[in-house]
Amino acid sequence: MSASPRVALFATCINDMMFPDTPKAVVTILERMGCTVEFPMAQTCCGQMFTNTGYYDSAVPAVRSYVKAFEGYDYIVAPSGSCAGSVRHQHPMLARHAKDSGLIAAVDQAVTRTYDLTEFLVDVLKVTDVGAYFPHKVTYHPTCHSVRVAKVGDRPMQLLQSVRGIQVLDLPDADQCCGFGGTFSVKNPDVSVAMGSDKVRHVLSTGAEYIVTGDNACLMHIGGLLHRQNAPVKPIHLAQILAATEGALV
Repeated sequence: MSASPRVALFATCINDMMFPDTPKAVVTILERMGCTVEFPMAQTCCGQMFTNTGYYDSAVPAVRSYVKAFEGYDYIVAPSGSCAGSVRHQHPMLARHAKDSGLIAAVDQAVTRTYDLTEFLVDVLKVTDVGAYFPHKVTYHPTCHSVRVAKVGDRPMQLLQSVRGIQVLDLPDADQCCGFGGTFSVKNPDVSVAMGSDKVRHVLSTGAEYIVTGDNACLMHIGGLLHRQNAPVKPIHLAQILAATEGALV
């Protein structure tokens, strides 16, 4: 790895449109770690909404856009295990569905450079302490796609436990889905709300001030249900905690 790796920020479409503080936090962290971070303006959705719903042909243009937008960077980093997992797991499948040998080659190369933020910090930069300070009680929900598709493992927890001042509380039934699931929540709203309500009940039982995830889509679902109950627990993305310092708290 070069002394200052050239990193492309894959903000993800949901963060770009609804949660811009999260990709901003990623830039803060990576620059603190000595990386040169760029934001390719041509980036758009990874296409997983189409893919997960079975619309493969509609997802292929997003794959083409991805490989073109992120060509030439040392690494591609996303604050989303779901989107990073989609690129690595679904893009090769979609390129082969398209029967395009050029796209297949480009995708196979791009996926080797695509990382969730936690993977990049722990596996590539070899750090767990990023100089963060967050004097609050938090509980962490490991989102389904980050665990089962991106396979981030315990990396988020390693990073959280290295934050100065933090108290990380165990979340009961942490491995259970929050019920969001993207288009699943649209097609099955009652089931989605029921699953989310179970998650919220467990979150509230911890006594945490914040619920933390590495995916804002799931965090939006959990946070929305907390808001409906006027619950005091605040949703926050892991990157925003890691970006916080004594002089710049969230």
